[in-house]
Amino acid sequence: MGSETRRRRRWAALLGATALAVTAGGALACPASAEPQQVDFATHCVPPPIAGIPPIDGTTTARITVDNPAPKVGDTVTVTYTVVKPAASNPVDLALPADIMTPTGKVALGGAQTGDITVAGPKKNDPVPGKGAFPPFSMTGTFTVTAPGAITLSPGDYNIHTSYIMELDTPCTVTNPPAPVSETITATDGGGQTNNRAITLGSASGKPGDSVTVTGTDFSPGASVTLAGRAGATETADKATATADAQGSFSGSLAVSDKATTGVVAYEGSAWSAEKGAGPAAYVVIDDTPLPADSQKLNSSVKAGTLSMTQAGDTVELAAVDYGKGGFSRGSLQTVTVKDFRGGPAGWSLTGKVTDFTGPGGAKIDAAKLGWTPVCTTKAGSPSTCQAGSPGSVGSAGATLASAPNGTLTGGEFTVDARLSLNVPAFTPPGAYSGVLTLTLT
Repeated sequence: MGSETRRRRRWAALLGATALAVTAGGALACPASAEPQQVDFATHCVPPPIAGIPPIDGTTTARITVDNPAPKVGDTVTVTYTVVKPAASNPVDLALPADIMTPTGKVALGGAQTGDITVAGPKKNDPVPGKGAFPPFSMTGTFTVTAPGAITLSPGDYNIHTSYIMELDTPCTVTNPPAPVSETITATDGGGQTNNRAITLGSASGKPGDSVTVTGTDFSPGASVTLAGRAGATETADKATATADAQGSFSGSLAVSDKATTGVVAYEGSAWSAEKGAGPAAYVVIDDTPLPADSQKLNSSVKAGTLSMTQAGDTVELAAVDYGKGGFSRGSLQTVTVKDFRGGPAGWSLTGKVTDFTGPGGAKIDAAKLGWTPVCTTKAGSPSTCQAGSPGSVGSAGATLASAPNGTLTGGEFTVDARLSLNVPAFTPPGAYSGVLTLTLT
C-alpha cells in the first residue's frame, strides 16, 4: 500500500459523517409535535324521511390534520377532517354505486382562536351495499390564523349527501359539543401588520341558487364588503355586498348558482386582494338538475394531496483536512425532493439546523462552522417556482435551504441540493467528528 493511499485513509476517518435521519412527517431528525388524535364522539344522525327509519344515535370516529402545525398570525392553514367511521349507514335496501356521496361539515376551533371552519369533500366513494356502512371520507377547508397561541381543532357536525335516483341528505350532529380535540397547532405572532379578516359560512353546501349566510369579522369599520363565489382560483359571477358595522363585523347573504363553486370569499375594495380579503371558505353546490332521458352524468374530481419530502440518503461523507492546517472539509448534501401536491394557495419553506460536531475525548467543532450554498430546481410544469436559500452559515439557530412563495394556486415537484463546507480549525484534535443536520419542511 502506497504512502499516499495510507494518508487518504487516515484522514478520511477524521471527520466521519454528517447523519441525516428521516421521519415520516417530513422533518429530518426533528423533535416531532404531537400527532393528530383519532377521536370518538357520540353522534345523532337523521336518515332521509323516505327511508322511514328513526334517527341513529351512534359513534363517529374521526381525525383532524393540518398542512402547517406551526403557523404565524396571518397565515392560511388548510384543514382536513377525515371521518374514519361514520355513525350512519346506507338507510335503504338499495345498493349505492360509487362516487355519489358528497360530504360537508364543520371543524370547531378553540383556545387562542374560536369559530367554525366549513369543510367539503369531493363526490367520491366506494360502492355501498344496501343497509351497509358508509365508507370513510375526507373534507377540507381553510382558515386564517388571527391570534397567537395554542389553537385546538375538534370535529363538528357533518352531512352525507347522496345523488342517486334522488337527492338525499343524512345530517349528523355532535351529541355533546364540542367533540374531543383531535389536533392542536401553535401559532406565533407574525410581526408587522397582519390581515385578521375572517369569514364563516352558515352552511357548507346548497342547491344551485340557494343562499348561504356569510359572517365576517375584523373588516374595516363601515367598509363595503363584496361577497363572491370561487371556482378554484377563479371568481364566479355570484356576488353580493354587505356593510361592516362599527366593530368591523357583518352578516350577509350570497346566492350561489355556479355549479363549479368550491368556496366563498369576502373582500374590501373593487377586487380581491389577500391584504383586504378573507377566505375562501369551502362550499359545494349540489347539482340536482334532472338528466335528459336516455343520458348519463359523468362526474370526476381532483383529490388534494400532501406536502412531503424524501432524501437520496442519510449520510454525507465530508472530505478530510490535515491536522495543523485545518481548512474547509467539503461535501454535498444528499439530494432532497420536495413534493407539494396540496393544490392550495400556501407555499412552503425547507429549513435546516445542525448540532455541534463531536469528536474524540469530547472535542467539538462549533455548529456555526458549517456553511452551505443551496441550489433548488423546479420540475417542468410545476405551478410554483422554488427559491434557493442564501449561502452562509447553518449553525444551531438554522437557516433556509429552499422555499416557494404563496400564490393563487401553488404546487409542484422540486429538487434541493447544497454544497456543504465545514471550516475546521487548524489544530483540531485528530479523529472522527459528526453532527446531525435537521431539515424541517413547513
